[in-house]
Amino acid sequence: MATTEVERRRGQLAALSIAAVVIIVGVPLWWRTTETYRAWLPVSQIQELSKLQLHLSADVEVVFARGTVTPEQQKKVPLTQTQDEEHIVDEDTALRYRYETRYRTATIMEEDALNQPTAAEADLSLHTLSESPCGSLVVYVIPESSTLLLEDTDVYVGQRRTALLRIGAQMRVGRTLEQLLAHLEPRIQQVLHVMSFSHTDITAALSDRVRLSPGNKESIADSMRAFKSSPGYEITFSLLNPDPKSHRLYWDIEGAVQTYIQPLLTKLSPVANFSIDSQTLHYAMLGVNPRFDSSRNAYTLIADSLAHVINPVEARLGSNAASSNPVLNFLLYVPDAHHSPLYIHDHKKQEVPSNAFHSPRWGGIMVYNVDGFYGPEAVFPVDININMAKVMGVFLAQLRLLLGVQSSTPPPGFVVAPCGSTGLADWELDRLMWSRSVENVATATTTITSLAQLLDQIGNIVINDNIAEQVSSALTSLQLAVAELEAGNLGFALQYSKEAILASERAFFDPSLLHLLYFPDDQKFAIYIPLFLPMCVPILLSLLKIVSEARQKRREKQAKKD
Repeated sequence: MATTEVERRRGQLAALSIAAVVIIVGVPLWWRTTETYRAWLPVSQIQELSKLQLHLSADVEVVFARGTVTPEQQKKVPLTQTQDEEHIVDEDTALRYRYETRYRTATIMEEDALNQPTAAEADLSLHTLSESPCGSLVVYVIPESSTLLLEDTDVYVGQRRTALLRIGAQMRVGRTLEQLLAHLEPRIQQVLHVMSFSHTDITAALSDRVRLSPGNKESIADSMRAFKSSPGYEITFSLLNPDPKSHRLYWDIEGAVQTYIQPLLTKLSPVANFSIDSQTLHYAMLGVNPRFDSSRNAYTLIADSLAHVINPVEARLGSNAASSNPVLNFLLYVPDAHHSPLYIHDHKKQEVPSNAFHSPRWGGIMVYNVDGFYGPEAVFPVDININMAKVMGVFLAQLRLLLGVQSSTPPPGFVVAPCGSTGLADWELDRLMWSRSVENVATATTTITSLAQLLDQIGNIVINDNIAEQVSSALTSLQLAVAELEAGNLGFALQYSKEAILASERAFFDPSLLHLLYFPDDQKFAIYIPLFLPMCVPILLSLLKIVSEARQKRREKQAKKD
């Protein structure tokens, strides 16, 4: 009887010991070794990104030339004024614009520059004196008697960051400085909307975050035409020769790129990196049968059929699988001898002067007719040298549109100088940088907040230290970009916004986020039950038996006392 009691006591102690080891050591060890590692993320800072409030500041300098202000008015300058504009885009997005305008009189060297015979020469002379910082503007107010501007011209917008503004005839000597500034303010605002950021451009840059107003069709079309902001772009020039037996084509694409395209890309280097390649494709057809116009003895491509041209050609172009950057395709198509000449018609049945068209966020195609280079008695194949100046002029205009360089119609009385050999004016670059900075900030905030919501909803996703570092880096860059935009430092703002979007996308598309994403609970039970059930059942039964015996003894003791 005593031996049986000892054995039962020993069994109970063994069961309790095993249960204690399992609970105290086994369960914490199993929990620790199987838990999903999730590094710390600054959730509170990420949640603040859902409310985006951007402050954009631009410095404007208004310089009065000799004869535009009286001696009494000169005593009150230099003078600085600040103007603020606030726009509520939606419940989560607000924009505030600040224009800090400084008024002063022209220096002696600036007066000499303004005495040049033409406005273009004056613009160049003023640029050599001092180069305005990126994102700023200088407006020179010249007297009505100045010969720099034509009679019907009130404002001349130069290639740099300067503009010439003719003072109105109604401003006579004797007016106060406040009246003079009030008279100039509407024109200066128009200059700002042409040469600096506008609310339309900034709202279009936020298209990924906010819904554009249906009434603003022009900004919607511009935002859908241009490629989205990217750290780099691939540009491909392709020569399509569907009839190599008739035409032997020669094009100096390398020299043309260096002469016409590379100056523009060099100037756009703060915005993105570019790589260029070229190819020649033989027996490449458009995939659309042109219509023969007997009245003109020529073939035509109508506007409705242009959408069907790209897909058959795109299959022959190939792609750069080693790069994830967007590709801009520029195709030069030389019709075969049996379908020449070939002309593109618009929706109004009118011939397109450039004989080219572009597809939003894809590229452009130009039709180059060569039937005029040889007569009916020519011996095929005919050697043809392509006029690259004509071709690159079209491709350069399409490239500007696809990269988001806006060419808005200036107000009445404005004359905009040609952009020159670089293909881009300094103020056009500034406008693009403003839009790209805001677009990068909006995209990065959307990416980071989406990633935080995803990680919060799915607890199985591993958050390693690298992802946490990328998220912290993106947040830091975003804060710096927003601060630089508010300070008016456009170059730094664009750089920080690019760093923010790169870090946010590296975090969002990190491959480690998918390791435990598709690991449902039923699979966990299928794995753990065969391991733990054989061990847990005897332990649980022993514990239940021990509890039952303890209750039985307590009842017996209670009965003896009674």
